[in-house]
Amino acid sequence: MANKNLVIIPLRANSKRLLNKNILDLGGIPLFMHSVNYARENIKKGDKIIIVTNDDLVKKIAKRNHVEVIDRPEEISGEFEPTITALQYVLSRFNKDFENVILLQATNPLRPKNLFKEALEVFNKQECKSLMTVSKSEKKLGKINNSVFKPYSYIFGQRSQDLEPLYFENGLIYISKAELIIGGKIIDTKCYPFIVDHIFSTIDIDIKEDLELANYYFNKMMHE
Repeated sequence: MANKNLVIIPLRANSKRLLNKNILDLGGIPLFMHSVNYARENIKKGDKIIIVTNDDLVKKIAKRNHVEVIDRPEEISGEFEPTITALQYVLSRFNKDFENVILLQATNPLRPKNLFKEALEVFNKQECKSLMTVSKSEKKLGKINNSVFKPYSYIFGQRSQDLEPLYFENGLIYISKAELIIGGKIIDTKCYPFIVDHIFSTIDIDIKEDLELANYYFNKMMHE
């Protein structure tokens, strides 16, 4: 019988916009270890956590912290390589041993405490093949064509509270059936949108200012 959950944290070396992004300090520990520790706090017996990476520095830190690492081949580690190939590669090493794949992105290091448990409960209850976290956007969005701004999600003069609800993919957690990953998709057309109303949904580390903001919220959280 297959074990239940395989948590995968995919990491790439040589970040273009923020050098050594995955190991930068956030609250006193390397960025990627926040996702590792979060998974450790939530997994059950029979579940497994895997880091898949081509980053030698990440490998050293992970092994020092007793995290299982799989080498990510260079041919699936390029700047434009989709995440799905890394997930498929990890699954191929376990010969269908797991039922579900839980993707945690290191660049979304802060997550509500109960999110993992609650999202997994909904995933199992809904009997869906994929789930992703989303958050409501209350911004007035538009397009610019020929130097002219045209409202897209509203009409001029409309109040923000009267906007039709729109949501963005916040990247906090993805849950997929292993069979879906094997078939080449992380989310399917009936993906369940798990709504997260939390400031952490706005934290996604790509540039220095994102990391500074994450440190602010992390330190604020630790002192509450």
